[in-house]
Amino acid sequence: MPSIDLNSDVGESFGNWSFGDDAAIFESVSSANVACGFHAGDPVGIMATCQAAVKAGVTVGAHPGYRDLAGFGRRFVDMTPAELTADVVYQIGAVQAVALAAGTAVRYVKPHGALYNTIVNHPQQAGAVVAAILAVDPSLPLMVLPNSEIQRQADAAGLRTVAEAFADRAYNPDGTLVSRREPGAVLHKVEDVVEHVLRLAGDGVVRAIDGSLVPVKAESICLHGDTPGAVAMAAAVRAALLDAGIQIQSFA
Repeated sequence: MPSIDLNSDVGESFGNWSFGDDAAIFESVSSANVACGFHAGDPVGIMATCQAAVKAGVTVGAHPGYRDLAGFGRRFVDMTPAELTADVVYQIGAVQAVALAAGTAVRYVKPHGALYNTIVNHPQQAGAVVAAILAVDPSLPLMVLPNSEIQRQADAAGLRTVAEAFADRAYNPDGTLVSRREPGAVLHKVEDVVEHVLRLAGDGVVRAIDGSLVPVKAESICLHGDTPGAVAMAAAVRAALLDAGIQIQSFA
């Protein structure tokens, strides 16, 4: 039976600000991208998220981003490679410690937000992220956008890369994500997201914003946990995949 990993960004609540329903999302996904405290998340919330992941049998990954709480990590930060490497090492280490205390472990790394998009085509920052994973644990898989600079550098360094697609994001004809600043960048209708995911998992293509079909080979599909209706959307996607004979299983 074919299988696909479903991942979601979680652990992003901070102090009195609550984002998403991690426990409910865990009923549908197989991998949890846990915020590391720089773009979102605090120690209490990260611990609770890791504990909930253990209870649900969901794989934990570290989700490092730029040090940008005010912008939720969605703004580019101009850093030296040494600064970025140190920041990513620090963030992975934080979630590693909390995951261990919760009875699990960090099994992979997925960069967040603006950092994720920057390393698609920024050689210096891509190299800094690769250097961080090599320094912490070269056996950790790195989740990436297919055909990106970070994938090329990580593959060359001997890291395992996991190509990712997005359930609720629109694509450009070149396979990159439509900027969140553009209209139509995020898919909100459940039926549109389900159709998008079935096409990805079944045919290995996405319909780009101009209507063309673009090949996208992915081992994991992201379901954002902080969008309106995210829990219902995740459940619908899971049910549709299972009905299509596609198993939900973590790559890690």
